[in-house]
Amino acid sequence: MSNNILVTGGLGFIGSHTVVELINRGYNVDIIDNLTNSNIECLRRIKKIVNIEDITHYNTDINDIQQMRKIFSNKQFDAVIHFAAYKSVNESIENPLKYYNNNVCGTITLLQVMEEYGCKTIVFSSSATVYGSAELPYHENKQVGIGITNPYGKTKYMIEEILRDVSNTKKGWKISILRYFNPVGAHPSGEIGEDPSNIPNNLMPILMQVCTKKRKELNIYGNDYPTPDSTCRRDYVHVVDLAKGHICAVEALFKFKLNDTINTNENYFDIFNLGSGKPTSVMELLTTMKNIVPHDIPYKFVDRMPGDLAEYWADVSKAKNILNWETTKTVHDICNDTWTWIVKNPNGYSN
Repeated sequence: MSNNILVTGGLGFIGSHTVVELINRGYNVDIIDNLTNSNIECLRRIKKIVNIEDITHYNTDINDIQQMRKIFSNKQFDAVIHFAAYKSVNESIENPLKYYNNNVCGTITLLQVMEEYGCKTIVFSSSATVYGSAELPYHENKQVGIGITNPYGKTKYMIEEILRDVSNTKKGWKISILRYFNPVGAHPSGEIGEDPSNIPNNLMPILMQVCTKKRKELNIYGNDYPTPDSTCRRDYVHVVDLAKGHICAVEALFKFKLNDTINTNENYFDIFNLGSGKPTSVMELLTTMKNIVPHDIPYKFVDRMPGDLAEYWADVSKAKNILNWETTKTVHDICNDTWTWIVKNPNGYSN
């Protein structure tokens, strides 16, 4: 297999795990990552896992069109997997222009350069936040874009619409949009994992800080929800399962291109949920982690977070039927691999 794949944001949490799975699958991978929310040490760890020294990394902002043109002029890419984005919900609320400029404008620049150099195959990293106030369970056919509560989620929705318009008006594009639910876990080796550079606001990174005693205790927001144990329930997906979903998506696009022998300008556009398909509560996740970590994990109940949903989860039947993808890792795997990561890397990549 000699397909050349460009991964934007390839040193981030999900991007790095996807790079590992791509290389293990036999693909040639180049990485764009400007290290705004990642660490160059991650690249060394990737090389260690896959036992390859020659991985090209461009320390480039995808908004820099001249640098992007240089990258595409140096190599013919068969596909792009696009992760590069700012992703803090709280920061997006405080600085929406930063998010629209980086996430939306950066994607437009990327698509312009891809078209200039004849690369029209892309897998886009989207999010379940686009479902907003849709009814459960979230299915790809549900209405999106209504009730999104933060600019981060709105950028994902806007990019989805841009990609849809590109597919509707430009010939030859092969586009797959992947809507993630709650990516967690780490590589089983403990070499790569989640290392947020800003203050985390998601459950697992905060729980990691409590496990390493960087935080005194875990605040559980609300214990009066209409769920079996009265705490919020979310759809958690192991990052390695999620990474493998990208392999399934890009290979489906390649298969479509190979089968597109009559009309090479035929388009492909589809959207897939990537999740476990079942919800796990805060207390269930905490209890599983408490059975793995050899010391106590203090916690307390506090008031609900405004706007928090009691529960949400994915309908993942479409990804199973079309991409032949489904999760294989359990909540125990998620917690165990997370603990392996934080034991080996108590300070993340800054050890």
